[in-house]
Amino acid sequence: MSRFECVPNFSEGRDAEKVERIAAAARGVPGVTVLDVERNADHDRAVISLVGEGEGLLEAVFRMMKVATATIDLTQHQGEHPRMGATDVVPFVPLGSSTMAEAVRLAERLGERVARELEIPVYLYAQAARRPERADLAKVREGQFEGIRATIGTDPARTPDFGRPAVHPTAGAVAIGARPILIAYNVLLNTPDVAIAKQVAKAVRARDGGLPDVKALGFAIAERDRAQVSMNLTDFHVTPVHRAFEAVRKEARQRGADVEESEVVGLIPEDALFDAAEHFLELRGFDRAAILERKVRAVDAMPGGESIASFTVRLAARTPTPGGGSAAAIAGSLGAALGEMVLAYSYDAAHQDPELEELHGELEGARTRFLELADEDARSYDLVRGARRARKAAPGDPKAEEGYLAALRGAAEAPLGTARLASELSGQLRGVQGRTKAALESDMVTALALFHAAMKGALANVEINLVDLKAIGASTEEMEREVAGLRALP
Repeated sequence: MSRFECVPNFSEGRDAEKVERIAAAARGVPGVTVLDVERNADHDRAVISLVGEGEGLLEAVFRMMKVATATIDLTQHQGEHPRMGATDVVPFVPLGSSTMAEAVRLAERLGERVARELEIPVYLYAQAARRPERADLAKVREGQFEGIRATIGTDPARTPDFGRPAVHPTAGAVAIGARPILIAYNVLLNTPDVAIAKQVAKAVRARDGGLPDVKALGFAIAERDRAQVSMNLTDFHVTPVHRAFEAVRKEARQRGADVEESEVVGLIPEDALFDAAEHFLELRGFDRAAILERKVRAVDAMPGGESIASFTVRLAARTPTPGGGSAAAIAGSLGAALGEMVLAYSYDAAHQDPELEELHGELEGARTRFLELADEDARSYDLVRGARRARKAAPGDPKAEEGYLAALRGAAEAPLGTARLASELSGQLRGVQGRTKAALESDMVTALALFHAAMKGALANVEINLVDLKAIGASTEEMEREVAGLRALP
């Protein structure tokens, strides 16, 4: 199943009880995890990070927005950060094998529901934007709540993508979209002079000729009696954290100030911090696979955090789960890990190969995703058994029928995700096989064989579940076409 991160921003950073009520609305949704809650009093803003599968994540975010709409009054809101809504912005971020197109569809579905049920006008932004100018969040939020309130009914450029051209009286409007991973990064200067922070922000942000993929603003942080440069790094591979930090420090020093400290808002990919460590420590030929925690995760990160030995004992037991679907996903994870190793030895500082580096990163992410799919496969079987019992206990009950259909679809989608990912990575690995070290050819062959086993085993599991879906009259044509297409691949 596809997984996504969602990072809704709410215009409340001073009342801890309100922020907790908003976060609590998501905690009760099955399959969704609240990863992080951060609030800032000067910005009067909270950032809550969630992760989950599509349907559950949509429900969790909507519940949070419903609470925010009932508790936040923008007519009384004053904070440093620009804002247009009680729920100000809701980005969906694809993880693992999830696609940006899927994230866009989630944004659209949430937008339609928010406009219909909460009566809040919705603007689609970033990758979900339907108008080119709305790809830029700053452009969407231009004028903030008050400016949008004054012009939404008369200016065609302000017509929302969903909902009536009128802001909610207290909750305003909202931007909902899809984007890649973004790092929210703030640098505090050793001066209270906000004019310096604004000048530095202008110098470093992309739209004014500064660093690519960097958005920046200058703020006064009254609580600290300091000025702050607040940045969004929209692609840390293009402009890494350390480069942004050094650029801010350079521009601040030119204006008689300096950096006092910096902070990450929300979550950050570990590779972004490793990039900074390698840069500032001037590490030479550093192999990230040598990081202790990564080594431990590689050995022990089986479903549920158990060891390989423990998993094989459970697999051998006379129990329905884990079964072939989970085993297929584990084979995929082993294939990804072995592919990582082959690529790690096939390029270095002296023999750079951007394509191999990029694929190495994809395999690393896929290794974790396969493990998640192994867990999902086992859970989906248990859900089918429960739904089947509920259906038997209440013949003809529409809710029981819907629950059974949803459980069967989930049981088919988990192994289909395994097959899809294994096929994709197998093709990519074959494409670079001629550029990897000849001494590792046996490892490459093993990695490809593991991917092949993962795909074939997973497809067999999909087909078993398709039989049950057909038996209740469900449409299976789309899945059957995808299965046939994957089977036809070498």
